[in-house]
Amino acid sequence: MERFSRAVKVVLGGAALAVGLLSAGVSAAHPSKTPHEAHQSVPGPEVAGKIEWGVWVDDDGCMHWWADGGLEGYMLDRVNPKTGKPVCLKRNTCLVENTDQLFATDSHKLTAAGLRRLEDFFRSAGAFGYAVYGHTDSRASDEYNMRLSQRRAKAVADVGRAMGAMVEREIGFGEREPVASNATAAGMQKNRRVEVVCYRW
Repeated sequence: MERFSRAVKVVLGGAALAVGLLSAGVSAAHPSKTPHEAHQSVPGPEVAGKIEWGVWVDDDGCMHWWADGGLEGYMLDRVNPKTGKPVCLKRNTCLVENTDQLFATDSHKLTAAGLRRLEDFFRSAGAFGYAVYGHTDSRASDEYNMRLSQRRAKAVADVGRAMGAMVEREIGFGEREPVASNATAAGMQKNRRVEVVCYRW
């Protein structure tokens, strides 16, 4: 977190400078008073609150930090100097699950068996972060399939988050990224799927 620490120091340093300038302005506005009198009669400004910050992983597995005020950057210039490990994580599709095994037809509510399957997966996967992608076959309209796949992806992502996993994103692609022909029942079954991508060191 070295680079992030430097950014926080810049923010805090700027706040301290602003406080110092404000204090100087107060003293200048009362030139007839001694420093002791000015200190006695004019309360100093108070700085309250906290800096919100966090870390996220992009599609390529590269870690970024962000902080209030629009600050953002790569973590440690892509290489951790303490370990020599790259900050861009390894990315692989670690789960492809047929949605028939997780959901009832036309539903985004997980079955009891589907919930247990996902809990077991997130409990044992051990990745740094995850992304979840939902897909459907070509039945129904494009709009309906996009909505259903998004809701199913979110249902899977919510299980991961409830298990303490860092799920970076969930996206529904509907019928737009088939892996087989939708002209056959077997092909449509392959296309009805949820994919989970794992990011690891």
